[in-house]
Amino acid sequence: MADILIIEDDPQINGILARIVNSMGHETDQAFDLSEGLQSIRKKIYDVVFLDLTLPDGNGLQILPDILASPASPEVIIVTGTGDQRGAEVAFKHGAWAYVQKPFLIEDVALPFTRALQYREEKRAGERPKLLVRDGIIGYSSAIRACFGLVAQAAVTDASVLITGETGTGKELFARAIHNNSQRADNNFVVVDCTALPEHLVESTLFGHEKGSFTGANRASIGLVRQADGGTLFLDEIGELPLSIQKSFLRVLQEHRFRPVGGQQEVNSKFRLVAATNRDLDAMVRDGHFRHDLLFRLRSLHLHLPPLRERKEDIKDLLLHQIVKAQKAYNMEVKGFSPEFLEALTDYDWPGNVRELVNAIDHALASAGDSPTLYPKHLPTHFRLQDIDDGDEPEDVSSEAPVHTSLPNLGNNLPLLKNYRDEAIAKAEAIYLVELMRQTRGKIKEACDISGLSESRLHALLKKYDTPRFRS
Repeated sequence: MADILIIEDDPQINGILARIVNSMGHETDQAFDLSEGLQSIRKKIYDVVFLDLTLPDGNGLQILPDILASPASPEVIIVTGTGDQRGAEVAFKHGAWAYVQKPFLIEDVALPFTRALQYREEKRAGERPKLLVRDGIIGYSSAIRACFGLVAQAAVTDASVLITGETGTGKELFARAIHNNSQRADNNFVVVDCTALPEHLVESTLFGHEKGSFTGANRASIGLVRQADGGTLFLDEIGELPLSIQKSFLRVLQEHRFRPVGGQQEVNSKFRLVAATNRDLDAMVRDGHFRHDLLFRLRSLHLHLPPLRERKEDIKDLLLHQIVKAQKAYNMEVKGFSPEFLEALTDYDWPGNVRELVNAIDHALASAGDSPTLYPKHLPTHFRLQDIDDGDEPEDVSSEAPVHTSLPNLGNNLPLLKNYRDEAIAKAEAIYLVELMRQTRGKIKEACDISGLSESRLHALLKKYDTPRFRS
């Protein structure tokens, strides 16, 4: 029995396709637009996807690369009412299995569908199982197992991989997993933090330079791209790569040849590229901040990492792993935890994802001291406040200011909760960063220690909000 996804906005046609597939003994899920279809692809493994081209929120070809690059790499059968030869050509070039035009007969759908399943069975029979090196990636939820499916797929090729996901989801860990499970594992894994690249030194940092090629070039440097020769080049936060360098890097990615700054001859570097970002590169392309042709080259394979709130079943394993890790690092007694402690962790939404969880556990371990058991009281204060209903606060007679229970400046036209929350979080982050820079006088390491952010993430946020730096 196979799992099938139908992305079709016409309920009648969607239902007909579902009945055909169900009658052949397979399970179906139904989506009615691009957004819903992508959400389904990210949550579940599918063998075949029926994809309409004309959908309410765009053309089906927009998500075809994402579907094919998802962990299961399902076969895609295009079903459309428009006899678009150009659309069919593009679909086949991207790897679609078949193209069925409406109105259709049952056999028009059943034959390509049967052949697609037959092809997948033959492909599976020829695959040899491989034990993946997990590299400290903790969890066994279906969401994480789906990601490991793509890691295995990426490990046997040299195709470029784009890893997307929110901050703290473990993009670098997965990049290392791809490298360490590939034939390049014995060679260098070179990390380039694009947020920390000074714009006037980007070319020399990436491509190297000759001695005396510019002021301060007191000796020659081979550059990070050449260091990755035979191994993997990991461009973290690729969305921060200056537009001015994207064109030259695209050529390097295509030709694997480049000329160091001040050099007379080109040099080779047979690197494999893995890039990561928490930004919407498609939106950046539309806004003119990222090159479309570079994005196309980056996204040969696409791995989207789920946020922790979508895989909460992994929290207990992550908690146990961090406790054992701390015990080994600090030679402390292994601690237990109360059911209420685990409940507090699973009830939280984790906007900072795994990185925030690790920081919270470390805080609890330090706060617990010699106590053998972790309780909610050992967590940061905001965890303990999350279940308190502040909708009916008692009147504070000591305060002269009235209590406001309505949302300010919204009138009767309430926005989507997600949009309102995102805007509130953005305002809070901007205020926090200003105060963080003021208190630390612009000292990045101290700011990272206080905030729990990595240097790359802190630089990205400072740039995003144009936060002023304070100097002592």
